[in-house]
Amino acid sequence: MTEADIKRVETHLKRTFNHGGLKVKARKQADSAEVYVDDEFIGVIFEDEDEAGSYMFEMAILAEDLPQA
Repeated sequence: MTEADIKRVETHLKRTFNHGGLKVKARKQADSAEVYVDDEFIGVIFEDEDEAGSYMFEMAILAEDLPQA
């Protein structure tokens, strides 16, 4: 992902989730970027192989992070 792509995706995520502390940072892999809320890593953005200019956001939710039922 280029810096311009990263900025566009970051702006979209900030607007969508209404959270100014959301950051998208480049990775060593050129086809993806990391997503953070404040300083906490929350997921990865990948370029969509099927649709140029689109992206996939992948976020894991661990059992230990969920409240007890």
